[in-house]
Amino acid sequence: AAVNAVDEQMSNWKADSDLSRLNKALLGQWLTIPQELFDVLEAALLVSRQSQGAFDIGVGDLIDAWGFGPIAGIDEQRIHAMRAQARQPAFEVLEMDPANLRVRKHASITLDLSGIAKGYGVDQMARSLDVRGITRYLVGIDGEMRARGTKPDGRLWSIAIERPIRHQREAMGVMELSDAAIASSGDYRRWVEYGGKTYAHTMSGALREPSSNQLAAVSVVATTCILADAWATALLVLGEKVGIELAQERRMDALFILHEDDGFQEVSIVA
Repeated sequence: AAVNAVDEQMSNWKADSDLSRLNKALLGQWLTIPQELFDVLEAALLVSRQSQGAFDIGVGDLIDAWGFGPIAGIDEQRIHAMRAQARQPAFEVLEMDPANLRVRKHASITLDLSGIAKGYGVDQMARSLDVRGITRYLVGIDGEMRARGTKPDGRLWSIAIERPIRHQREAMGVMELSDAAIASSGDYRRWVEYGGKTYAHTMSGALREPSSNQLAAVSVVATTCILADAWATALLVLGEKVGIELAQERRMDALFILHEDDGFQEVSIVA
């Protein structure tokens, strides 16, 4: 039920979701939204500021144009048009009113929470167990995981790190967790071919197209899954140099997997 509530509020695939209402709202129009959506928007804007705009929930139009949204297929005309347009990250054009749970847009923008809502959904699953007094668990949604306590035998929870290769799924390594969350972003699950090149689904607002660098995947360990989810996306967009430097500066726990010849190189950052 907790996960369904997140989906009902934050899905771009549901025309009647609260996020879809916000996307349709007029510029300057205050819109009252549920507490959960407000919290996710605030967290997203915070990570966006801290990542120099690399994590940006205002790329919904790019996601749609590249065929990763509800409507399949690449819209070449929109892609060319958006490459020539100036863009502002969402944190510059969204105004939040915490006292009244309201938000309004000051520029035309299409929001997409696919890089953070799943992590929040995992946190909501964890809270559902916490309030019922359950102190040992591992919960997850499609690879975004959160652990509390240990297994009944006292061992830590084991999380497989997927090898970032397309068309098959296999483990590259194992990470052990307790009282922490982990999320991963990569270029190996969803992609399209366009103009003779392959593009993954993670968007860069600055580039006005899918992110492109040497990173194959990034996994982040954090206290909450919402933060792990958002930062995994942000670091993937920032790339192998700036992303690693920022993770080190912020004393994050992160695993970077880089494409290297016919294999991969791992760079581990530990706080």
